Amino acid sequence: MAISVTSRAFDSMQAIPAAYTCDGANASPPVSWSGIPKNARSIVLICDDPDAPAGTWVHWVCYDIPPHVDSLAQAVPLSGALACGGKQGTNDFRSIGYGGPCPPGGTHRYFFKVYALDIMLGLPAGKAKKDVEKAMKGHVMASAELVGTYSRKP
Repeated sequence: MAISVTSRAFDSMQAIPAAYTCDGANASPPVSWSGIPKNARSIVLICDDPDAPAGTWVHWVCYDIPPHVDSLAQAVPLSGALACGGKQGTNDFRSIGYGGPCPPGGTHRYFFKVYALDIMLGLPAGKAKKDVEKAMKGHVMASAELVGTYSRKP
């Protein structure tokens, strides 16, 4: 089954507006998805930057999103609980919720990945990407991604 991931804020392989970065309000962009399998039990969203100098940098981890939910709104509050019933994890800025693009130089790519799982992970809020990925192993029914880019002005 094919999942589709989109954002009203930017198109695939296009620039993420500054409002969603450290140069702006640092608010999470709106992200929507469709094509979730009918028997999915939960959804995971992970945003990371594989172009970071120290290795992949995690910007956002959301999990246990109920399968009937088809989007996260702009500017999701920085708390462990999502209004839709899911949870937010800890990003590589060492905070819960979204931390926007803030590359030290050059153009970086930001992968917004959505996974449909056949289980609820049942993890407490605040877990890191590695913990979520370990718990998801063997339970991914379908996945898709949206890639945005960002370059900081010198």
